[in-house]
Amino acid sequence: MKKNDDKSNIVSTLFSAMGTYIKQKYPFLILFFTGLLLVSALNFVKISTVQSVANFQIEDFEIDQISDRTIIADRNLAPDDVNPLAIVKGEKIIKKGFPITEEAYSKLKKMAASPLYIDYRAFANNELYLVLLAIMWYLLFSFIPFGRKIQVKEPLLHVILFIIEYSVTAFCAKFSFFSDPYRICIVIPTAISIMLVTVLFGNISAVLLSVILSLGVLNAANWQLSTFLFTLSVSLCSSAIVRKIERRLDLVVAGLLVALFEVVFILLLHVIFNETFTELLPLILGIVINGFISGILTLGLLTPLEIIMNTASVFRLMDLSDNNVPIFKQMQIQANGTYNHSMMVAQLAESACREIGANSILARVGGYYHDIGKIDQSEYFVENQQNMENKHSDLNPTLSASVIKSHVKKGVEKAHQLRLPQAVIDIIAEHHGNSVITYFYNAAKEKDPSLTPEDFAYPGNPPKSRESGVVMLADTVEAACHTLDNPTSQRLEKFISTLINAKMDTGQLDNSELTFKDIAKIKESFVNLLTGYYHNRIKYQNQVDPDEKDKEKDKADNNE
Repeated sequence: MKKNDDKSNIVSTLFSAMGTYIKQKYPFLILFFTGLLLVSALNFVKISTVQSVANFQIEDFEIDQISDRTIIADRNLAPDDVNPLAIVKGEKIIKKGFPITEEAYSKLKKMAASPLYIDYRAFANNELYLVLLAIMWYLLFSFIPFGRKIQVKEPLLHVILFIIEYSVTAFCAKFSFFSDPYRICIVIPTAISIMLVTVLFGNISAVLLSVILSLGVLNAANWQLSTFLFTLSVSLCSSAIVRKIERRLDLVVAGLLVALFEVVFILLLHVIFNETFTELLPLILGIVINGFISGILTLGLLTPLEIIMNTASVFRLMDLSDNNVPIFKQMQIQANGTYNHSMMVAQLAESACREIGANSILARVGGYYHDIGKIDQSEYFVENQQNMENKHSDLNPTLSASVIKSHVKKGVEKAHQLRLPQAVIDIIAEHHGNSVITYFYNAAKEKDPSLTPEDFAYPGNPPKSRESGVVMLADTVEAACHTLDNPTSQRLEKFISTLINAKMDTGQLDNSELTFKDIAKIKESFVNLLTGYYHNRIKYQNQVDPDEKDKEKDKADNNE
């Protein structure tokens, strides 16, 4: 009885886990099946328009060749003007171990050429391959550590690009000119696909797509190994070239570099497979045009894709880092202290991310925008209260905490209005995590001991990316260091260590994927930057302290 209960619990747990997984991943699963169905339709059209029998091209059979298989007709085919032979369903066309006669070969040609005959064996073999490829794609997308949250639009673009590349390869290969495994490389849009994905989603995503596209091309190009190797080489090369560029016009240069490497790969493949070098010049010209046009088309398609998909591409982030945009001008006027604070946070975060190998441009932009929610009620934040009365003096601590907490929600709302990329919105939402507003909590606790820390906690979630975690630390450190007297390098180091350790102790960095090694580098970067910011200057011999000068003037006036 106990064993049955244990089995029942295991089955129940298994189904519960599957249900939870499907609930969380259903958009990806829907995309997975939809993409597979579309590629399967392409596969069916490809097989139904190719001259093959039993998964063999008609060219694989010859008259008087000893057959290594038995092929039986699966339908009746009536005589026609092209081939007057009749084929009866169930008839043995060729028999294993026997030579192929001229009549049998004619019947094989008739079967292969007939639009009524579909080589279901070839379709099934291709379909199994595509299913395995789709499963591999899904598993890789699910388990590769991208270091960020994956949104559906990223695999959606993968699927679209795969379908385009598979279609172009499969149907261009039917033309006699592109039937050659090298000439087909002229029309395969590999470089443009990989360059787009690299810029929009990063190098890891592009490398994953490189593998999937190359394996798809292997099937679409009728298992030509040279075509597969060329596609894989060009894909990885395109990703490596594009990943470091920061200006849009550099894509034109990238296209020329890709064209150059494509020529090198074609030459190497000709040598490896002992191909002749006749008619190599037209092939090289076509390959060069392919690479160059890929760079031009990437440049043209990138802007609309950035707008449609709202991604944190390097070019989009560079545009957002322009301090002359209206939101920053508004911040300078209405919340000048917050503006200066944000500029310093961005500098700290960028420097630290560069040290740990994270996305420094994303961290800089996140630093710029992390406090845009303070603009509307800027007078309630201490950095904007120079020469004015503290607004919180007339408020109870609970209400003050509510005002302070609201800037996160308002910041996210403004970010959506500005159509900022989700990665930047996440930084805005997470830069305080769910930490407690200690100052007002302690003040309120004195009046009402029943209050809990949760009542004074920010409503956000702790950072889920390295960049978001770094911005949180930069925000904390920059704000707190203004309160430090005599900020020498040693005092800054101890103070920053205390601040960072406090964030770690409260679990704010648990989900950020920051390691202890990263934390050490971040701390060192902060200390170096802030030491330079707060460094002492030499006092000139004739320099007079304004306060001392006013005192001397008042003293002289009194003596008179």
